[in-house]
Amino acid sequence: MSAVFDALAADYDRAFTATPIGRRMREAVWRRCEARFAPGSQILEMNCGTGEDAVHLARRGMRVWASDIAPSMVALASAKVAREGLTERAVVSQLAWEQLDTLEREGFDGALSNFGGLNCLTQIDAVRRPLAQRLRPGAYALLCVMGPCVPWEWLWYLVHGAPGKAFRRLRHDGADWSGTRIRYPSIRSLTRALAPEFQVRRVAAIGALLPPPYTGPWAERHPRLLAWLDRCERRLEALPPLPWLADHYLLEAERS
Repeated sequence: MSAVFDALAADYDRAFTATPIGRRMREAVWRRCEARFAPGSQILEMNCGTGEDAVHLARRGMRVWASDIAPSMVALASAKVAREGLTERAVVSQLAWEQLDTLEREGFDGALSNFGGLNCLTQIDAVRRPLAQRLRPGAYALLCVMGPCVPWEWLWYLVHGAPGKAFRRLRHDGADWSGTRIRYPSIRSLTRALAPEFQVRRVAAIGALLPPPYTGPWAERHPRLLAWLDRCERRLEALPPLPWLADHYLLEAERS
């Protein structure tokens, strides 16, 4: 699986991070990180990608231990941390979710998994206990996961004559992507997978009114509409049914 993300690494920031939709989605996650993680906190970040979140958290006074499965992502994230002069606050290492039980560090004040890292796992409940063991009681894990029901996606791909892509997330066993099986757990199933070590306290939409990232060219032609949709989504992000109909949902789970 690491080879898939190695291939994406060089172009990831241009294709997603720096786009109007990508920026808005990431900023929505950052707001919740800042609500849950205090300056000085020790944060565990899994599937850190190119290090954009690690840099943001470190700039706000947190200490981040970030990891990713892909060597190219780790290299880019490490370079970004060094370029920003944050090496004393952020460390980047290569580690897959499935290897979390080998991490010797414990007592983290929070954890972050952004933009679908958990969707790549065959069994999410297999990482529940290793994650819980590395967090102190009362710590929050913020998990940004791709959900199964996305009306924006249904409409987009039906209009473009691709019904298979429109409803791919609804398949029980997930969908193939670049040779990797991606699964789309519902909020209810993820909540069950995290229990009893974690209690879900809040769930928010990340891309329900906002269109999905692959609609970027359309979004760039409609900046005012995009800004308006973003404002509306942020006001309503935790109000049902928006989290259940979003490209990603952000689940905030407290360590028991």
